[in-house]
Amino acid sequence: MKQLIVTGLLAITTAAWAQTTVKVEDVWVRGTVATQKATGAFMRLTPSTNARLVAAQSPVAGVVEIHEMAMEKDIMKMRKIPGLDLAAGRTMELKPGGYHVMLMDLKQQLKGGEQVPITLVFEDDAKKRFTQAVQAPVTALGGGNAPMPMKHGEHKQ
Repeated sequence: MKQLIVTGLLAITTAAWAQTTVKVEDVWVRGTVATQKATGAFMRLTPSTNARLVAAQSPVAGVVEIHEMAMEKDIMKMRKIPGLDLAAGRTMELKPGGYHVMLMDLKQQLKGGEQVPITLVFEDDAKKRFTQAVQAPVTALGGGNAPMPMKHGEHKQ
């Protein structure tokens, strides 16, 4: 009986150790102007095991989606995607001009120096969801680690 209990506890402990975690680094949100209703959140994600970013939430936005930007016939297009696969031990960078978390229907202007709470929702290989809360510093327009804004509509001649 004692061996059965010890074996059960060992199985529970091993399962807890095997739980997927995601290292989130260099999180930031691009600042906005007073009338702007959308912005992007950027970061680096490194999972301990295979995982998938499936959603995000923030109290500063009415809608939060995972987006990608891609060139299609010399036009940069942005679109919602259902999730983003993350390979174990490999860092996925969410950055301007690529994958990012889109904050839309903003409830307020986001100013440099503020913090934006974001809850990231992940799924492991067994489809079990888990969340991770982060505080993303807002980078003022034209400053900090934010690259220069993209110029839409420009084409190389």
